[in-house]
Amino acid sequence: MASHVTDFYNGKSIFITGGTGFVGVCLIEKLLRCCHDVKNIYLLMRPKKGKEITERLEELTKNSVFNRLKEEKQTDLFKKLIAIGGDVGEENLGLSLQDRTTLINTVQVVFHSAATLDFEADLKNTTNINLLGTRRVVELCREIKNLKVLVHVSSAYVNSMLHDVDEILYPAPADVNTVLKLVDTLDVAALGAKTPDILKGHANPYTFTKHLAEHEVANGGLPATIVRPSMIIGAWQEPVPGWTISKNGPQGFIMGASKGIVRRLPVAENLVYDYIPVDIVVNSLIVAAYSVDRDSDKGLKIYHCTSSTCNAFRWQNVEKEVNKYLHKYPLRSAVWYPYLKFLPSLFLFKISAIFVHFIPAYILDTITRLCGGRPILVRLHTNVSKSLARLEKFIFQEWRFNNPRLLQLHESLSPDDQKLFTLDIKPLIWKDYFIDLIQGVRTYLHNESPKSLPKARSKDKILMIAHLGLQAALLGLIWWLVKVSFATTWTKTGLVVPITYLLFNQL
Repeated sequence: MASHVTDFYNGKSIFITGGTGFVGVCLIEKLLRCCHDVKNIYLLMRPKKGKEITERLEELTKNSVFNRLKEEKQTDLFKKLIAIGGDVGEENLGLSLQDRTTLINTVQVVFHSAATLDFEADLKNTTNINLLGTRRVVELCREIKNLKVLVHVSSAYVNSMLHDVDEILYPAPADVNTVLKLVDTLDVAALGAKTPDILKGHANPYTFTKHLAEHEVANGGLPATIVRPSMIIGAWQEPVPGWTISKNGPQGFIMGASKGIVRRLPVAENLVYDYIPVDIVVNSLIVAAYSVDRDSDKGLKIYHCTSSTCNAFRWQNVEKEVNKYLHKYPLRSAVWYPYLKFLPSLFLFKISAIFVHFIPAYILDTITRLCGGRPILVRLHTNVSKSLARLEKFIFQEWRFNNPRLLQLHESLSPDDQKLFTLDIKPLIWKDYFIDLIQGVRTYLHNESPKSLPKARSKDKILMIAHLGLQAALLGLIWWLVKVSFATTWTKTGLVVPITYLLFNQL
């Protein structure tokens, strides 16, 4: 197979920030598996939880994303991975003089994907990681002697104030020096109070600082490109269909739904939700780097790695299928019969959650505590509710992220590279995709082997009987209570139907 993209990477050394994250590990795997002749891949890592970076690198190679490499007996490629101690949140990236010199003298390609994705993080922290972290990477790249390209991983939502977004650099939302001065001089309380005014319409500090970070790249005077993914979800095709280690977005609530714990979700079923599989994101990063070196035009190019304009996804098209799949691929560890229902507003979700989330959670946590276990359900549902409140704007708003430039980039590739590094999501069938994703959540997030499916299905049938029994018991109880209270007239007993329906529908 003749691949111009892999030829570009032959003999080159790569530096990656954020290499231990969801996108980062998938990027490393793809580079090792498809660009065998890459020289070295340097990974910026910081010691964590008492573990040195060498230990963290060893742990990284045990990630499930590398199972395919191990099955194909290509583990010798791990020798190309080199851990570099540092942190994007520290001055000079926290690099030692020796490590910085090594990067300056040997690296040709830089992928910057490190960022804080915490929507709850304050402006001070997000500014340090997302904005100044990017500035520090740009400063390093300016020193690299033979830099071919810097690939900056941004987000389609950096322009979330707009609802129809193009692959261009939009004006900065604020003067960066003014922002940095405020962050540096104001105390935590004062900065928190002033943050809404500073954000100027941005949903949160994350999108605001990521937007400013794009201008750091644009002003860097470097051969560079920016890739803006939307909501990144599990793999479509590579390394295997459905692979994921992320608990964000659909993977997270499928994880809870398959346990029988998450039973309601606020979703506007008719809106387009822009989801993009992680392997398409990784291919976009790899090809975008190649294209900067290939094209004579060295101007900054921005690519939307998105689906809303080329393969729109709506939950109304898969809602029924998702519940079917949850029972086709159930969990042995399920605590109740899975059933996921979408609700059209956050208000209805909160009301419903009292009955189907919090009351069962308090009961089960009490039982767990009495048995000497660690209760977690109330805390879990409290965190879910807080998270959904922060995400309300993203849940009930539709965006159109136009991506003709990315599609043109795909068309510009050779037929072999179009297969090896596909950027085209149009052939993806969402119903089929969710079959793989639910199995991926089962395997990689719940750590349940496909071999356990027969026993899991037997348990699912038992849970179904218990679920129907509970419904029947509650229905009978409600009927009896209403009959006792309103037995005097048929008019009053007519309340049985709406009351029964209301409570029955909450199960």
